[in-house]
Amino acid sequence: MSNTVRDPSTFPPHPGPEPRFRMSRDALRASLWFWPTCASLAAVLLTLLLLQVRPDEDAAWARWIWPTGVEAASSLLQTVATSVMTAATVTFSLTVVALQLASQQFSPRLLRDFARDARTQIVLGVLLGTFLVSITGLHGMHPDRPVPVLVVGLVYVLGIASGVVLLFFIGHIARSLRVDTMMLNAHQGCLAVLRDTYPESGTGEVQHFPKPDGGTPVPAGRSGIIQAVHAKPLVRMLQQLGLTMRIEVQPGDHVTIGTPVARVWSDDGGTVPLGTVGEALSDAVDIGYERTSEQDVALGLRQLTDIAVKAISPSINDPITAAHSLGYCADLLVDISRRRLGPEGEVDDDGVLRLVTVGRDYRYFMDLVCSPVRRFARSEPIVLTAVQRLLRDCAANAVNDAQREEIRRQSSLVLEDTSRDMAAADEREVRDMARRVEEAVAGDIATAFTDRAGETRSV
Repeated sequence: MSNTVRDPSTFPPHPGPEPRFRMSRDALRASLWFWPTCASLAAVLLTLLLLQVRPDEDAAWARWIWPTGVEAASSLLQTVATSVMTAATVTFSLTVVALQLASQQFSPRLLRDFARDARTQIVLGVLLGTFLVSITGLHGMHPDRPVPVLVVGLVYVLGIASGVVLLFFIGHIARSLRVDTMMLNAHQGCLAVLRDTYPESGTGEVQHFPKPDGGTPVPAGRSGIIQAVHAKPLVRMLQQLGLTMRIEVQPGDHVTIGTPVARVWSDDGGTVPLGTVGEALSDAVDIGYERTSEQDVALGLRQLTDIAVKAISPSINDPITAAHSLGYCADLLVDISRRRLGPEGEVDDDGVLRLVTVGRDYRYFMDLVCSPVRRFARSEPIVLTAVQRLLRDCAANAVNDAQREEIRRQSSLVLEDTSRDMAAADEREVRDMARRVEEAVAGDIATAFTDRAGETRSV
């Protein structure tokens, strides 16, 4: 494999997140327990600290905070603790219902987004923190000692805050369960990962790296789904050992233990220290039991296509939602067309190519969106027209001939899959949009988007 690179800037570092702690942070964000637990521990520590402050009963500022005695303060703390525990139960119940509905009606891959919702974790943190402050304060109450007015005042404030956040949470859940909100969140999350992962390109070019014969295969150390690839530690190791590596898997791929995930070449043609390389590769490639959005651009598109496919299932039968989901996919595909896809190269400090990571191409993303929808919607003209509309939008933004040819191929596949049992008028509608796709591919954008009353843009 040719290693010397004339211009190191040709191979920019992987733009995705590199440090190992980023993966841990992503996992913590996806858990419902971490931040509420932190809030609860902080609440207990703060309460224990405030219990040490017991001003005399005749202190003016203390009577301003709590003008009555220990018995009334204990009653307040008991009431708040009981009420907040009930509110926390309601919050957990609503969260479980939201998770169940999202999984059954839309996509099981949306559950992680619900679990990592910061607003839900804040609400749970406030409620659990209030409960622990109340019962810890009760434990510190003594009839023969002054009232810990700071604790009582804190419980008073937290009790009001708990009521406010509960109302906020009910409204938030009501918004979150709307399919439009789910599609928007999936779109925004995918767009953020897309912009972090693939650099902009006005021509949509794909870098090509020569792949020589041979090489030593490096097997996967365990089975699972690739969640992230951290290139920098690998580059340092490869430079020290005089090796070049090509990683042949990418985030979102499923690997099985013992199957090859990379190939390694030695600069001098010598023996590759497979044990050292395998250990370094295992440390640099995160493998888990589920897909995450850290570097997996395809996950967001998969979520949107899941929503579209579920919407056109006989149990739901909502083609309008499927069409709206395809609209979000169109925006993402247009952004993808303007980025540099394919493999990326990483060089060491001397400008020598050390690592090549494979990447997805334009056709992969087009197949990911169009193929499952056209298969399940072969007799639904609204959805098939929406797929052709997506292709027309992509054709209007295509930046090279390869993209235009792929769009033309996808449009032909939609027509091939169109059911012959469809009404003639509906079939004409689908074919009319296919004609507009061809016009957009040919560069006649004005004709492709000209219609009578906006019917080719709406559903």
